[in-house]
Amino acid sequence: MSSCPPYAPFFGFAGVASSMIFSTVGAAYGTSKAGIGIAGLGQFKPELIMKSLIPVVMSGIIAVYGLVVSVLIAGGLDPAQDYPLYSGFVHLGAGLACGLTGLAAGYAIGIVGDSCVRAYVRESKVFVAMVLILIFAEVLGLYGLIVALIMNSRASEARCS
Repeated sequence: MSSCPPYAPFFGFAGVASSMIFSTVGAAYGTSKAGIGIAGLGQFKPELIMKSLIPVVMSGIIAVYGLVVSVLIAGGLDPAQDYPLYSGFVHLGAGLACGLTGLAAGYAIGIVGDSCVRAYVRESKVFVAMVLILIFAEVLGLYGLIVALIMNSRASEARCS
């Protein structure tokens, strides 16, 4: 069996797609869920809207993580060169690592953002706790980005025999 079959790039492209798709779905969910809470807050205290946009910004960062990994993986796919099956599997794993942690982080940011923004209307002391919880939720996506970057650096080590 060849270490560079013709279907090997499929797994690399699947990594590109999964990184981009899952992380943007997480970012979209986080943005929409937190946006609902901000809309509710705006009815009672419109002066707090700008401070309450933090969950929306943090959700957008999750999509950037997926974009970075997708671009890096796609850069390793060259139709003029042989592509090892090992690299395809590593790129798929990297894409899934970044994408699925981005999905989880976006979900967590959305739930926390919605709840804390609504609580912020009634009690301003919630703001610091909200930011801390959002940072810990964002770190989930950052962990996936770091793992994906490490995995992507290993993909170029494989050679066709």
